[in-house]
Amino acid sequence: MIENVGGIDKVLKIIFGIGIILTGWLVFGSWWAMAGILPLLSGIFSKCMIYKLFGISTIKSKA
Repeated sequence: MIENVGGIDKVLKIIFGIGIILTGWLVFGSWWAMAGILPLLSGIFSKCMIYKLFGISTIKSKA
């Protein structure tokens, strides 16, 4: 799959993913912390399936 997440979007996905994991684990102490894995991995690997479905890319073109 082609990378389609870049810039500030990538940073925000990583921050929100970690935030969701920590909140779910430390505050609620439940398995809901696992919901943060998707945005975290999306930010780390710069690939988002939802963006691919809608043809969105936040990577700046080099042109």
